[in-house]
Amino acid sequence: MFEFAGEYEPAVNWLFLAATAVIAFKGISTKNPDGKADFVHLLFGCIAAVFFMLVLFQDVLGIVQF
Repeated sequence: MFEFAGEYEPAVNWLFLAATAVIAFKGISTKNPDGKADFVHLLFGCIAAVFFMLVLFQDVLGIVQF
């Protein structure tokens, strides 16, 4: 996904995975004061989770090819 990084592509992939994992976890687990989940947090958390899975399975593990 990050071919422009050259020899640092694996490091950039792991950094991207770490950042998207934190965003996905924060977005999915955030609750309002009344205990309900906010739609926008869930939306962006799920988008981050999709990108996390895409980079993990395609670039890092090489299991699938899109």
